[in-house]
Amino acid sequence: MDRRVKYTKKVIQDCLVELLQEKDLSKITISELCEKADINRATFYRYYIDIYDLIEKMEQELIDHLKEMLPNYIDYSMKEIIEEYLKVFLENKKLVKIIFSNRKNIFFLNDFFVFIYENCKEKWFLNVDINEEDKNLVSIFCFNGTLGVINYWIQNDFDESIESISSLISKICYKGLYAYKK
Repeated sequence: MDRRVKYTKKVIQDCLVELLQEKDLSKITISELCEKADINRATFYRYYIDIYDLIEKMEQELIDHLKEMLPNYIDYSMKEIIEEYLKVFLENKKLVKIIFSNRKNIFFLNDFFVFIYENCKEKWFLNVDINEEDKNLVSIFCFNGTLGVINYWIQNDFDESIESISSLISKICYKGLYAYKK
């Protein structure tokens, strides 16, 4: 991709993030975004259909980045993989907070979780006597719980350390409530 195109898209995305800190997505106009980004409307429409297309493409870029990371960490433990992904969320704090807070359905990461599951299930279920259907159900339970914990972490302004969140998630996924039994 041409550097100028990359730069222009980055400016548009950054300006949208700034505007989203002030108001709801449905209240932002393309004219307002273009003025803030110092571009004309034709430039915006060259890359995006509308504001919702822009936010969807930003979400997809984040998900694609997360997917690209997995091969580098495939041999890591669940905790270590979670830590690496949480680092990306923290590095993209403003965008991630906006994506999570502007979504009625926080399960937009489902296809990402399916991707992780397909790439990691053999390792995660090694030495576990479990049938395929139960593997799927356990994974759904763990992923939805993980998403809930991550959402809570984000909504509380990333107030816990990456280490404590990743430890909590992996401990619950591997040991459930028995990890906390006295």
